[in-house]
This record gives sequence, structure tokens and C-alpha cells, in this order.
Amino acid sequence: MAKICVPICVSKIDEVRDAMDTATAVADIIELRADCFPLTDSSVLMQTISNLSKPWILTLRSPEQDGRSANDFAARRRFWMSSADLPAESLVDLELDMVDEFWRGESAGQLPINWQNVICSHHDFRGVPPDLGQIYESMAATPAGVLKIAVTARDATDCLPAFELLARAEKENRKIIAIAIGQPGLMTRILGPARGSFLTYAPVTEDVGTAPGQITVAELRDMYRINRINPATEIFGILGQPVSHSLSPHIHNAAFAAKGLDAVYLPFEASDACAFIRRMVHPKTRELDWELRGLSITAPHKSIIMQELDWIDPAGLEIGAVNTIVVKGQELHGYNTDAAGFISPLRNALGSARGARCAVVGTGGAARACIWGLKHEAAEVTVVAREAAKAAFLATAFDVRSAKFPLTSFADFDVVINTTPLGTHGDHEDDSIATAEQLRGVRLAYDLVYNPRETKFLRAARTAGCEALSGIEMLLAQAVEQFKLWTGTQPDSDVMRSAAWGRLPD
Repeated sequence: MAKICVPICVSKIDEVRDAMDTATAVADIIELRADCFPLTDSSVLMQTISNLSKPWILTLRSPEQDGRSANDFAARRRFWMSSADLPAESLVDLELDMVDEFWRGESAGQLPINWQNVICSHHDFRGVPPDLGQIYESMAATPAGVLKIAVTARDATDCLPAFELLARAEKENRKIIAIAIGQPGLMTRILGPARGSFLTYAPVTEDVGTAPGQITVAELRDMYRINRINPATEIFGILGQPVSHSLSPHIHNAAFAAKGLDAVYLPFEASDACAFIRRMVHPKTRELDWELRGLSITAPHKSIIMQELDWIDPAGLEIGAVNTIVVKGQELHGYNTDAAGFISPLRNALGSARGARCAVVGTGGAARACIWGLKHEAAEVTVVAREAAKAAFLATAFDVRSAKFPLTSFADFDVVINTTPLGTHGDHEDDSIATAEQLRGVRLAYDLVYNPRETKFLRAARTAGCEALSGIEMLLAQAVEQFKLWTGTQPDSDVMRSAAWGRLPD
């Protein structure tokens, strides 16, 4: 069973009790971050937590290890010297300089301490230090019972050193917590306990996390089913940059759970997709021993990733992009399920796309899949883009028409399809490829953006009297095809739909 530690970091000592009550309901262990509020000794804190029913860790970070802390070496030494009344079973988190001070420094022997209950910790919020092995060895040379090493991941491949530390500690029969901080490091928080990590950290709610990349206790237990993950668990995920907004982990993990499969689906954020494939995915070259069985590929990697694959299906080759990878033996096979996922909802809405006049706005991988799918449905296609040269290039490649964005009116089209990020939750949410006036006379507006539920483009379409089709339909349709490729079984599409809609704000 994975041990989940809920950190408590509040600004006032009188807020600790309420925070502990909330954490106690869901935590296996509670970490009390004494560096989060002004405190000269531990006596007040001890009175506050004297009746805590769950195991706990007392932590006092240095400014070097956490920029929020104002506790220099002398202040931290005074704090721990005042902690002589700590219960014998309590865990304490001491950074290496404090461990050295109370083990062999000037304060050696002055603090009654059970070294097996000491977590010797090191945090690097800049990246992965080149001397990580030496840092581990220095910490392992102390009498501390548990080592904790947290580095910062800028890319998914930065998780490899954390997994290497877990493997080394297991061979050396040492207890360790190894974590990569940040969104690209999320996999270490989810997979760590199954690979020997002493515990993993998670807040009760997103707004009270104590480090970048933490996800909530509920997400760890309910979505990722962390207590079921083991070394044989099959691993799938989505590779892109960014991926934190993706609904795919919610959709596929719900589908795996409904089928009772020993599988988990994770977000993998990488800027260098090819390096990720070589170092972490391809069976012939990967540096991590794990049961990775398949990937979803999203922007901006759908085309560049093709050079790393051993086989690509005809649709992927013709489109020039893949969104699905299946590990088959010692090979990687690539597929494009975007085209089928795009066409299925459109066919349901129109009855048939044959002869439909379609404007595809955008020139990226999604646009290529849409054009390919529409061509196979015998629709009439026009590529519309801000850069006329890109539109013309794509039009030539697929033998369709092109036009420069924006158009005065889309009235000459039956269907207008947005494949751009305009309208996406965040910086582009107030943007749209067309106004209601420009859409008058159009039969159907199809937005591949799915968050928010109704984009500015779709609101304009409804005002103009058009039918509106959300990108959630394409997302779900292509996810069903991916699931079948990975598992050979049909997923419960209703479960997938509920998981997707349940995550989107109203």
C-alpha cells in the first residue's frame, strides 16, 4: 500500500489544528511544516499536535531548501534543540547540514534522537544536480533511517535520476523518498511507492500544495488508483507540452478501472519528444525497467515523433502525424486515431459528409487529420489559415483549396472546423476564429477545442443559428480507438464520457 503524506503549511500556529483535522481524514502520514509560520521553539507546536492520531513528520526547512523559510542554521539548531520532548515514534525531517550537526558536529549528543526516525533530506529547486550520486552517498553515510532527495524536472526525462535512486536504494536495502518536483516530475509521485519510495506527498486540495507538481490525495487514490499500482502494472500516458490541461488521464484511467485492468495512464511532459522515446519508451534503448505499453501523442509532437517509430499505419503516413503509439514486442507502432475520431461525430451530425463544403481553419497536425478524414468522406475542403503559404502548402499536399484567414464570411460553407488553439481555456479563451455575423448561413460549427465546454466560437455559432459540435466528441471517439489498440477490448464509452464531463467546469 502506498503511503500518502499530507503536508500542512499554514501561516499561523492557531490554524494548525483545523488543517490537521482535515488532513487526518485522508492522510496516512501528516507532515507539519514548522517553517511556514513564525516559531522560535517547538513547545507551542507540541501542545497543538499532542493528540494527533496519525503518524507525523516534523519539518523545518532552510532558506536554501525552500525560499519561503526564514530559518538560518542557528535558528534551525535552536528549534531542534528545543524539541527534546518529541515523542519517540515521531519522524523528523533534517537537512544534511542539521544531520551532520547533531551526529558529528558541535551539537553531537545534545539532542535525544532516534536516528531511525530521521529523514535526511535534500531539495534542489533549480534542476537535477550533476553530483546527485555524491549527494546520495553523503546522506547514506549518516545514521538517518530514511533519505529524501527531491530534484526539479524540466522535462520528463529528468525523472530518470529519481528512479535510478529508488533502484539503488532498494539494492542497498535503504529507505528512500525520491521525487522529481514540477509537472514533468509527476510520474515519480504516482509510480514512486510501487518502486520502493517510502512515501509520496499530496495535499488535500490543489491550493494548499507545498511543492510544484503535487496533485491531491483524491487524484492519487481515485483517479490513478495508487494503492493498486505495482511493478507489473501496465503504463500508458499522454506525451506533449503542455499536458497538465489534458482530460485523457481522467478518461483512460476511468476506463481502465471500469474494465478491472491493472493499468494506469499518466501525463508525460517533454520538450524533446524524441529523447523521451529513446530514453524512456523504446524497448531497445529505454533506460527504465517499466511496463510501458502505449502512448497518446499530442501537440507539438505528432509529426516529429514519427522518426522514432518502427512501423506507421497508412493513415498516419498519409496524414503526416500520429497520435497513438503501441509497444509491440521490441517495436513501436504508430497510428492516427484523430481522423476516425474527428469523422465519427461529424458523420453522426450530418448523416453524411459527402459533398459537404468544409472550411478547416488551421494547419497543424489536427488540421491534417481532419482534411484527410474529410477527403475520405468525399467532402469539399478548403484550408483557411493566417499564413497563406502554409495554407497553400497543405492544400497542395492534400489536393484541396486554400484561403487566407480571416474571411469576411463563411456563408459559402456548410461546415466550419476550428483546429487552432483559439478559444482554449486560459490565454486564448476570449478568442474565436469567427463572429456570429461571419457564421450566418453555415449549417454546422465544429470546434476541436473542448475546454471550456462551450467556446466563444460555439457561442457565436449558436447565435448565428448554426448547429454546434464540441471537441469533446472527437476527444472521446479517438480515445475509444486508442483504448482498443492498446488493450484489444472495447471500453465503456459512457464511463469515458462521464469522466470527461465531470472534469470540465460548467
